[in-house]
Amino acid sequence: MPHALYSRSFRTLAVICRAFPLLLALTAITALLALGSKVYAQSGNAARKPSTCLAIANRGSEPPVMNAAFVPAQARMPAVNIRYVTHSTFRIESPGGVIAATDYAGRAGTGRLPDIVTMNHAHGTHYTNAPDQGIAHVLPGWGEFGEGIDHWLEVDDLLVRNVSTDIYRGGVLIESNGNSIFVFEVAGLCIGHMGHLHHTLTPEHFAEIGRLDVLMLPVDGSVTMSVEGMSDLARQFRSSVILPMHWFSSFSLQRFLDQIGTAFEIRVAGGSDIDLSLDSLPQSPTVVVLNPEFGTSMGFD
Repeated sequence: MPHALYSRSFRTLAVICRAFPLLLALTAITALLALGSKVYAQSGNAARKPSTCLAIANRGSEPPVMNAAFVPAQARMPAVNIRYVTHSTFRIESPGGVIAATDYAGRAGTGRLPDIVTMNHAHGTHYTNAPDQGIAHVLPGWGEFGEGIDHWLEVDDLLVRNVSTDIYRGGVLIESNGNSIFVFEVAGLCIGHMGHLHHTLTPEHFAEIGRLDVLMLPVDGSVTMSVEGMSDLARQFRSSVILPMHWFSSFSLQRFLDQIGTAFEIRVAGGSDIDLSLDSLPQSPTVVVLNPEFGTSMGFD
């Protein structure tokens, strides 16, 4: 498209140069170059895959209630496999075979290496300084101190992006934008991994995250946000599936399940993985408990 535009415009410019003085021709050349730059900029933006999950920003004082996706009964969508590996690490495999591992600290589950790993650095059990060199895309959830980082990565049928959050310890702010919530968009599903979340989310956070069909939620209630806070977050997102993670014992997991109340159904999967698609999501919000492949915890953080 830009090349065709340049061709037509240069033919027009030739007529201008014959009919008008040099000054006018130079003016036309300047305008043409500006137009060409704009066309190429638009072309570059158009190449970036749009998010299907982003919500319009709600600037009100209250955080929005997010609604899960609606899919017509006749729709048949491919399934995404999600396996709970350990701690805060899930292994997400797209229908196209792209594999992403969350909060990667060196262990990504059985099978081949993931194509993508995400990390957070609130504690050492959520990242590694020496990721396997065979991993093509390593996405840290932090950048220069206090500045955060922005990711928008497309690998075949999987889009990964992040929303920055802050690190607190003992109620004291340690680092602004030091952690990230990662959103995985695949096969029409919006999957959100809350990372090592320490604080409530603002309306701006909700707008940047968008709709979440699957919510991966830390439920330890001690080193991350409180069980009450996480339960409130689950109610605000109203995701179809909530996957508890970062529980250090059956006691802390049960405390979250008790807190979530009757608004959510509880299902114990009995295994470490689940296949999900837009047309197979539960009709009402459901907490699905997966058994971690390598145990519940890599340490109490």
